[in-house]
Amino acid sequence: SFFFLLSAEIGMGLTGFGVFFLFFGMMLFFDKALLAIGNILFVSGLSFVIGLERTFRFFFQRHKLKATSFFLGGVLVVLLGWPIVGVVLEIYGFFLLFRGFFPVAVGFIRRVPVLGSLLSLPGISSLVDKIGESNTMV
Repeated sequence: SFFFLLSAEIGMGLTGFGVFFLFFGMMLFFDKALLAIGNILFVSGLSFVIGLERTFRFFFQRHKLKATSFFLGGVLVVLLGWPIVGVVLEIYGFFLLFRGFFPVAVGFIRRVPVLGSLLSLPGISSLVDKIGESNTMV
């Protein structure tokens, strides 16, 4: 129990740093090194949070192979030195992989005081509604 909690905390930290490095790498005109570090930290953090076996089962489900191919292929393309193409592939794969979580995340964010009112703004509201129904997104 203690090791699971410690592993989950380490995983959240790694995932958070991974997202930070990915964002920072994009802000610095797609810096290859920062994007590569961000990718490695994100995937390893995810493995720490949900476990290696569940991570493997999540990525390699039969109906998610296309999404996994795009996501991991994007990681590989970034590591090979084509950061813009790799990030585009990763983002597409990420949306395909995690589209089932978007309605839950949108519902949660709508209940957060400041963010909920931002999501209610006219232009943003229709976009968020489309993301919220993202099971149809292909």
